[in-house]
Amino acid sequence: MALRRFDLEAGGDSFAFKPETEPTIAFWLGKYPEDKKRSAVIPMLWLAQKDNEGWLSEPAMREVADRLEMPYIRVYEVATFYTMFRLQPVGKHHIQLCGTTPCMLRGANDLKEVCHKAIGKPMSVTDDGRLSWEEVECLGACANAPMVQINDYYYEDLTPESLTEILGKLQNGAEVKPGTFVDRLNSAPEGGATSLLEDDLYDGSRNAISELPNLPKDAPADPAPQAIAVPKAAAPTNTKREDGKTTLIKDSKPAPKAEDKPETVEVAAGEEDDLKRIKGIGPVNEKALNELGIYKFSQIAAWTPANVDWVEDFMSFPGRIEREDWIAQAKTLSTGDETEFSKRVDAGEVESSKEEGDD
Repeated sequence: MALRRFDLEAGGDSFAFKPETEPTIAFWLGKYPEDKKRSAVIPMLWLAQKDNEGWLSEPAMREVADRLEMPYIRVYEVATFYTMFRLQPVGKHHIQLCGTTPCMLRGANDLKEVCHKAIGKPMSVTDDGRLSWEEVECLGACANAPMVQINDYYYEDLTPESLTEILGKLQNGAEVKPGTFVDRLNSAPEGGATSLLEDDLYDGSRNAISELPNLPKDAPADPAPQAIAVPKAAAPTNTKREDGKTTLIKDSKPAPKAEDKPETVEVAAGEEDDLKRIKGIGPVNEKALNELGIYKFSQIAAWTPANVDWVEDFMSFPGRIEREDWIAQAKTLSTGDETEFSKRVDAGEVESSKEEGDD
């Protein structure tokens, strides 16, 4: 990524969205919850660029940041990363010339020479302020190469002569209709279609065909198909049938009972154990266990199989406690000894065991 800096001198000191843009801003802000409205930063920057004569000044980016209640630097990061946002003034008609392989093979380098002669270096603006240009990566119109995008529209199948004519008209204030500049419809073959020309392909009349075409007229009729005996499928083993209905049995294991809930304790602030030192318990699981009244390694070390089933059912991760061996880890840690995992947690080497906001 090339270094991209703001043009602070050309940007002035202030920026305001145009009144007619406010309904569009309201539309984009309405797509996200209030606490997630920063998700609209890209469309907001795009609207700011359009209202700022095709480029983003620093005051325009600050206005977007203020509207979305974001730090300025976060908006600057987005604007400088995406090359769709321009950080210096451009002409009234800004030409983006595709130089990627398909367009290059079809003559994009010749179009660059036209832009150099008519406008100057990339991102320079003509003296009358009407034209500027830059080379960009693929614009997704490879079938119509070479092509350029001028402001919001595509101009396709260009030659040096046709691009020269387009630039001349724009510089003289004339309008130029976008689209292809050869004899073709969109991406159809040049000169018009050469196949699939029959009208009845498109008027629906062929939908009435009742037999396959081109069959021999004397082809014998197919013999009557023989009935094939299909054995009756056995009922799945995980279903039961009651009152004429088949019901899926999700799990044969009985649900944990209320009395199987582990013993809970109350501790003063600061007296709880750091349960994140057990492999498999991160900040989220630790919080859930604390809400159940589980604060100590000794509590987990004393869990019975019924306690384990109750906790796994409550926290919706069957088999995990046994698989990650929480109880054995808790027994070791409750005696003051350490495990290899707890050593890594204490050294700050386990990201998943850090509280949100920790370094």
